[in-house]
Amino acid sequence: MQGTVDGFSYGTVTPLTAYVMACLGAALGLRCITRSLRNDQSWKPGWLALGAASIGCGIWTMHFIAMIGFQVEESRIRYDVGLTILSLAVAIAVVGLGVFAVGYRGASTPTLLLAGAFTGFGVAAMHYIGMAAIRVNGDLRYEARTVALSVLIAVVAATAALWAAVAIRGFLTSLAASLVMGVAVTGMHYTGMAAVSVHLHGAAGTPDSGDSAHSLLLPMLIGPVLFLALAGVVVMFDPMLVLGDGDWNRTASRRRTPPPATEPPAWSGSAFEAPPRTDRRAYEPGGPGGRNG
Repeated sequence: MQGTVDGFSYGTVTPLTAYVMACLGAALGLRCITRSLRNDQSWKPGWLALGAASIGCGIWTMHFIAMIGFQVEESRIRYDVGLTILSLAVAIAVVGLGVFAVGYRGASTPTLLLAGAFTGFGVAAMHYIGMAAIRVNGDLRYEARTVALSVLIAVVAATAALWAAVAIRGFLTSLAASLVMGVAVTGMHYTGMAAVSVHLHGAAGTPDSGDSAHSLLLPMLIGPVLFLALAGVVVMFDPMLVLGDGDWNRTASRRRTPPPATEPPAWSGSAFEAPPRTDRRAYEPGGPGGRNG
């Protein structure tokens, strides 16, 4: 029996919220990576790790916010807790490997292609691990060509994200890149969801195991959302973001450069007059210009 799948049971609320979270994670991640690459005084591993975690949490949060709107009319949906947590760990880990690769090896073409492919396959793996956590009164089946298209979108999006992280400097350009990345990541998710069909085991029923979307997903979303909020606070209080890249570099260079030595003012008297002596010792008792001299 074919199940009736609805991926937009809450209308446009879930896709728009998912898109906003994907953009937020991408924007924070890009700024953290840019911070590590543009300022030699920054702690590179820490900023790269924060950027990778921000992008990974943004992608994972996008996925499961979108999944709240996923329903099968003939069966209730539950989720396996272990696989749901595993999908979050996979998202952060694979993005981290890609970010550290370009952060330390640079944006050469071989590095970008390899890191982008690995990260893209990892993001797709996160998506389908999250889908494997679904428990319904039936089986999930996938259309192979649509799945392949979703993986291709994930690889292209990941490669573009890593390139943007090392090539884009300005805040506004990073913001524009994060909006494009949000479209790509969200598009990858809904492309993968378009490949899903549900074949029910029988009459309408409830799966034997797992937790409901509201009892599992909503509490689990609190952690990544709070992390993104804290990362946003860190980024917003960073001088490079407040001043801008160029202003921050100029300010830092002024701090490192000692002030020039001051020279005595030029003598403005007559050319036939000798300038006054500024050596105090010349006027001290016993000095060459003193009374005992």
